Amino acid sequence: MTWDWSAVGDFMPHFWDGLLVTLQALVLGSLISFVLGLVWALLMRTPTRWVRWPVGVVTEFIRNTPLLVQLFFLFYVLPEWNITFSAMTTGVVAIGLHYSTYTMQVYRAGIEGVPAGQWEAATALNLPMTRTWTAVILPQAIRRVVPALGNYVISMLKDTPLLMAITVLDMLGEARLFSQQNFQFTEPLTVIGVAFILISYPASLLMRALERRLVR
Repeated sequence: MTWDWSAVGDFMPHFWDGLLVTLQALVLGSLISFVLGLVWALLMRTPTRWVRWPVGVVTEFIRNTPLLVQLFFLFYVLPEWNITFSAMTTGVVAIGLHYSTYTMQVYRAGIEGVPAGQWEAATALNLPMTRTWTAVILPQAIRRVVPALGNYVISMLKDTPLLMAITVLDMLGEARLFSQQNFQFTEPLTVIGVAFILISYPASLLMRALERRLVR
């Protein structure tokens, strides 16, 4: 087997297109997972059992079913109910929804880690509940969980190739299409593997440095 540099050059325009799609899915999916995960976490702390119970059932179901199954359901089943989204939108929503059930647990741990004295101080100052959450509890909780949230971003990055199953051409999708059209598999797949390493490994180092800084 010989390495064909011309194949790498031919593949690179496709790679940049796939990289852009991958980063778009990652950023938008992360935003959905962060916001929705916080919503889930707050709903799970409500005193009303009729709110906590449905939220718990839904999040457990999502967390314990494969992301690929959820992608297929949103992309192929929802149109039968006249609910149709583009493949990219479906992928972003699926990733964000799936990982929101994990970020929910991260937020819950962060909130529960806030010392009880902070709650007591807010009560002593007669702060409204909204003010207590936004000014006292959430700033401390989120600061504690930023590294864990960053780790889930890396996990989302590694799951973006699943979008290829619903016709989204991310980096791996572009590599697969190029390989099938040109019968050259080694070069494009190697480029994709290196790209994932170059993105995920520095990100993991950044998360470790951030964790050390925040726990001081």
